[in-house]
Amino acid sequence: MTYAIIEASGKQLWVEEGRYYDLNYIPVEPGQSIILGRVLLLNEEGKVTLGHPCIEGATVQATVMRHLRGKKITVFKMKPKKKMRLKKGHRQELTRLMIDSIAT
Repeated sequence: MTYAIIEASGKQLWVEEGRYYDLNYIPVEPGQSIILGRVLLLNEEGKVTLGHPCIEGATVQATVMRHLRGKKITVFKMKPKKKMRLKKGHRQELTRLMIDSIAT
């Protein structure tokens, strides 16, 4: 089992080949391929390589599947006795990536 821990879009993710992951919006067209270079940990069939902070030369190749929006989050603010009520919503823009290969 080969997996890597990468840093992308301000998050650290455990990724495996052939799986897809949702990250914060990346301005790349669907169908295009991108290379994620910040690999923090790499496990190849039990051989673990740890970076300080990143592994030199290790890359993760991914394809952008599509852009989507996350679940709606409702924010409700209220001040008692002041008749102040504020209800807002937010949906995060996301990019779905398919991990094609993990290379050293």
